[in-house]
Amino acid sequence: MDIVERFLKYVSFDTQSSETSDVTPSTEKQFALAKYLVEELTALGMTEVEMDEHAYVYATLPANTDKPVPTIGFIAHMDTSPDASGKDVKPRIVENYDGTDIVLDAEAGIVTDVKTFPELLDHIGEDIIVTDGHTLLGADDKAGIAEIVTAIEWLIAHPEVKHGKVRVGFNPDEEIGMGAHKFNVEKFSCEWAYTMDGGELGEIEYENFNAAAAKIEITGVSVHPGYAKGKMVNAALVAAEFISRMPAETPATTEGYEGFFHLTGMEGGVEHATVSYIIRDHDRAKFEARKAQISALVDEMNQKYNGALAITVKDQYYNMLEKIEPVMHVIDLIKMAMKEAEVTPKVVAIRGGTDGAQLSFMGLPCPNIFAGGLNFHGPHEFLPIPNLKKASEVVINIIIATAAR
Repeated sequence: MDIVERFLKYVSFDTQSSETSDVTPSTEKQFALAKYLVEELTALGMTEVEMDEHAYVYATLPANTDKPVPTIGFIAHMDTSPDASGKDVKPRIVENYDGTDIVLDAEAGIVTDVKTFPELLDHIGEDIIVTDGHTLLGADDKAGIAEIVTAIEWLIAHPEVKHGKVRVGFNPDEEIGMGAHKFNVEKFSCEWAYTMDGGELGEIEYENFNAAAAKIEITGVSVHPGYAKGKMVNAALVAAEFISRMPAETPATTEGYEGFFHLTGMEGGVEHATVSYIIRDHDRAKFEARKAQISALVDEMNQKYNGALAITVKDQYYNMLEKIEPVMHVIDLIKMAMKEAEVTPKVVAIRGGTDGAQLSFMGLPCPNIFAGGLNFHGPHEFLPIPNLKKASEVVINIIIATAAR
């Protein structure tokens, strides 16, 4: 099957995940794509094809050489973001893109304009897959699935190309941060793996934020306002003071390797208030210092408000760099594979998290490679077809290069 046809088939499945669910997968509809993939991988001739009770799909491309070759894996996620609908996606191919604004729905006035999305200009002359302006596209990460499956299909059709054992894994719920939680690393049984879940052509990601969540609970003292002097402690006002005293390093004022404190919620009244932050930094020492800094402010304000504040800080994930640095050959293989595909490598530090980071700390070194889409999680998402094809070529080249080591 042609890679574009395969991708368009995958996006016909509504696999939107849900942040309000407490089961895996978070939405029952993710099973539909998982079952389809089991059928497709079996038909291709892969072995050990299975889907577990949580909709994780695993399969094997057996080695076709007697030479000892490390078992490697490729991973992509099936779900799409809760931020925009993934139901009844109506993709359209803009052929030979000319560098002008792309009208998605003329009647509704929905346009992907070059001024807002200048990255379009990097793809003049290319065929681009877009939406109709009412859903996301789903290149994040159905492009990754299509690239992996198409690469495997090519290798099966070319038995003269020698390779080691290759494992593939497709998981639910990445978009809600739960994609790696029930991933069976032991069963996957690889020395290392790659997630195909990045953005623009050539991106390689093996650094991400260290991440924590902080919740500050404030207990106030409610007294009739007419008699409150010297007695009332207004929890909402204490919360406002706390927020005002936090550093001005926020997502809106930082970039690159700069960390931040991000206020994600504040609610309450006189008797009780809650303030929620996420804490991010690429540098582990600075990350620990940020956690200490927010706790120190709580301690300081407790002196003023007689212990009214209580903080809970919970680590969420860590920078995979510390797990990748000892095995940098896995990055060298990507760069070699990209060179063979005439793609320029672009090492990018993720200002967020990734399944690969969590998997790396679960014992499976797992950097992230571009899948080719742009403007994820919304109706202006688009996928240049050359990116899609190049990513699949890179997968093939990594498998070949691993066997040639």
